[in-house]
Amino acid sequence: MHLSISRTARLPRAAAAVLLVLVLAASCLGFGLYSAPAAQADERRDKQYWLAESGITKAWEVSKGAGVKVAIIDSGVDAEHPDLKGAVAGGYDASGSGRPDGQQGVGVKPEHGTLVATMLAGRGHQPATPSPSPTASASPAPAPSGAAPDGIVGVAPEAQILSVSTWLGSANPSGKSDQDQIPEAVRWAVDNGAKVINISLGSTTPQWPQSWDAAFLYAEQKDVVIVAAAGNRVGGNIQVGAPATIPGVLTVAGLDRKGAASIDASSQGISIGVAAPAENLLGGLPGGGYAEWAGTSGSAPIVAGVAALIRSKWPSMSAEQVINRIVSTARDAGAPGKDPLYGFGVLNAEAALKDSVPEAAGNPLGSIAEWIRVHRRGNLATPAPLPTTDVPSAAPTLPEATVPAAEQPSQRDSAIGASVVIGFGVLFVAILGAAAVQLRRAAGNPALLREDAETGATETVETGPKT
Repeated sequence: MHLSISRTARLPRAAAAVLLVLVLAASCLGFGLYSAPAAQADERRDKQYWLAESGITKAWEVSKGAGVKVAIIDSGVDAEHPDLKGAVAGGYDASGSGRPDGQQGVGVKPEHGTLVATMLAGRGHQPATPSPSPTASASPAPAPSGAAPDGIVGVAPEAQILSVSTWLGSANPSGKSDQDQIPEAVRWAVDNGAKVINISLGSTTPQWPQSWDAAFLYAEQKDVVIVAAAGNRVGGNIQVGAPATIPGVLTVAGLDRKGAASIDASSQGISIGVAAPAENLLGGLPGGGYAEWAGTSGSAPIVAGVAALIRSKWPSMSAEQVINRIVSTARDAGAPGKDPLYGFGVLNAEAALKDSVPEAAGNPLGSIAEWIRVHRRGNLATPAPLPTTDVPSAAPTLPEATVPAAEQPSQRDSAIGASVVIGFGVLFVAILGAAAVQLRRAAGNPALLREDAETGATETVETGPKT
């Protein structure tokens, strides 16, 4: 599905007609399902290496995410997966093509939302057949106290999920575009109590339609943490694409199994906040199965889960301070300081939950309100209507968000006297030549004009729940 961008602050004016294409960030490494022997419970837990290596098992000593709602804006979540029983607190279908509660997979990768949800807030489950007692030499698989012994344990196993389904990556039967679905999904999540929003989406351009401004500003003013996937290089995303470029969003890059920036499963950009594992991941499939997969789609829920742990431990902590705690405790990697591959560094969940972190003056990743003021050239004091939908909304606790109205271009910009045109004729011809070159470059830039390839890889390790 395509969005026409009517104006842009970062690309040349000649490129203002660039199309924004959003797809589920599910398989840029070449999506495929392959049969494999069923995994035992301890094998599943052992595959979740990020729980120990990212400091999450130590962070569980402080918090497991109780009392926090995390909205997953994705393809829909199967609430009946054995590892998600009791985890899904509600949902909504923003696509117009799925179940009203958002708990049916839709779009080109209907399983994607369940993969994300199990990694974020899986609870595990009791095996139908008791497993034999572990031998004395076996090392226990990572799990928080009280967790069921089988299946996947998420980063925030006591958090609640709100499933918001969207149809992306192909023509939506309902006719609703991503330009309509994304702001509607964000607004519904905020109004229904989400304190963290996970968006594992990718796009082909850093720009976003102006129609998104109000929803992301609304989330910022309502004190919600938004976490987004950076996208994947193999899918053509050399640079980070929207919504991961929106100021204030915590953008997550991907790491390979050695802890270095993933060549295949992570793009780069100045908006990256932190890096987390993106390869050899394990998630749940609709119907109770499991799959190994890769991509920053899986990195994002790891970080969103840590944000839920923090918001559970400190309920009154602001969203900007939650983000500051995550990025300021990250382990520096790559070039010293913040860089376009790792952002502020590699996620360290234990430090994020246990270290003493000075309060920041603001969100270290910026503010959408300030960006609107500068780039939309409007006055934030001027009210503008927010997106409206016929969905239930919680009573607002903060003032309504406002969006500036764009100023009309000055007539002086185009009113050039005949004498000036004659006097600078040669320069004018040169400018036209340069503009033509720019247009040819934009037309030939695959990162801007082609639809993003899928961004992750999966391999089925079980086709159903273990019996």
